[in-house]
Amino acid sequence: MGTGKRGLIATAVAVVCAVTVLAAPGTAFANPSPTPTPSAGSATLAPAKDLEAVRKKLDKLYRAAARATDEYNAADEKADKQSDQVVQLAKKIVKGQEKLRKLKDRAGAAAAAQYRGGGLPPEAHLVLSEDPQDFLDGAGRVREGHHATKGLLGELTRTQEDLEQYAKDATAQLKKLEAGRKAKAAAQKKIEKQIAQAEKLESALQKEEQERLAELEKEAANKAQSAWLDSGILDEIGGKATEQGKKAVKYATAQIGKPYQWGAEGPKTYDCSGLTSQAWLSAGRGIPRTSQEQWKRLRHIDVQDMRPGDLIIYFGDASHVAMYIGDGAIVHAPRPGRTVTIAGAGSMPILGVVRPDADADADTDPDANTNAG
Repeated sequence: MGTGKRGLIATAVAVVCAVTVLAAPGTAFANPSPTPTPSAGSATLAPAKDLEAVRKKLDKLYRAAARATDEYNAADEKADKQSDQVVQLAKKIVKGQEKLRKLKDRAGAAAAAQYRGGGLPPEAHLVLSEDPQDFLDGAGRVREGHHATKGLLGELTRTQEDLEQYAKDATAQLKKLEAGRKAKAAAQKKIEKQIAQAEKLESALQKEEQERLAELEKEAANKAQSAWLDSGILDEIGGKATEQGKKAVKYATAQIGKPYQWGAEGPKTYDCSGLTSQAWLSAGRGIPRTSQEQWKRLRHIDVQDMRPGDLIIYFGDASHVAMYIGDGAIVHAPRPGRTVTIAGAGSMPILGVVRPDADADADTDPDANTNAG
C-alpha cells in the first residue's frame, strides 16, 4: 500500500517492471506508419527476422523481470508489515515486564504484611483481644486482604502468561520476517539476472540495429493499438472521471519523463505499480502495491465501462499495470531504460480493467471523459 516507507527494510535498488512493446507519445493511438526503408550500406546488419527474434527475446526477459519485480514488491510489503508487528510486540513485552515488576513488588509487600500479622489461629486472637468487635472488624479486613492477595497472584500469573505469548508471537514474526527478506533477495537476483541478460543482448547490437529494433517495438505497439481501435471499442467507452480519478490522473501524468526503477514508488523514479498505487494514494485512496494484487483485490469492470483513473492490467500473469487517462490512452512506467510515458491502451495484451474508487459515482462534467490531468 505503499507510501515510500522502507524503515526497517533495506532500501530498494534500481531496475524493472515490464512491457516490451512501447508506443511513442503522439503516435501511440494512430495507425502504424510504414516501416522505414533500410538505408544503403545496411546490408551487413542483421536481417529483420533476426531482429524480430531479438525483440521477442527481450520481451520475454523483461516480462520475467516484471514478474520477479512483483514478487519483490510483495515480499517488501510483507516485510514492512512484519517489522511493524515485531515492533508492536516488543513494546507489549516492555510494558508487560514493567507491569510484572510492579505486581511482584505488591505481592512481596502483601506477603510481608501477612507475616507481620503473626501465625496465631483466629481463636487465640479472639481470646487475646480486649474488644471482640475490634477482632471481628480485623478479621473482616484480613479476609479482604486474602481476597486481594489472591486476585493479585491471579493477575501476576496472567501477566506472566501474556509475556510468554508475546515472546512466542515475536519469535514467529521474526521467522516470517527473515523468510520475507530471503524471498526479497531471491526476487532481486531474478530481476538482476533478467535485466543483465537483456542489456547484454541489446549492447551486442550495432547502433543501426538498435535503432531498427526500436522501430520494430514501435511498429508492434502501433499494430496492436490499431487492431484495438479498429474493433470499435473506443466508441463504446464513455465513462467520466470521478473527482478522485481526476486527481489520480493528474498525479500520474505529472510524473511523465521520470525514469523507471523496479521497486520504486517515487518521487523521482517508479515501477509500473509504484506509479499507479502512489497516484491513487495522492487522490486519497490506498490500493494494493503490486499489479497482481491490484488485479486480485480491486473491483473488475468491463473494458467498455472504463473511465479515466481506472487501471488496465496487462498480460495473462498480470505483470504490468497502467492508468487509463481517456481517448484510448494510458500513462505507465514501461520497463528498465524507459521513462514514464503515454501510450495506447491497446498497445499490449489487456487482461482486464480494475477500478480503485469502486464506490464513487462519476461526476457530470461533460469534459471529464478526456484526459483528466
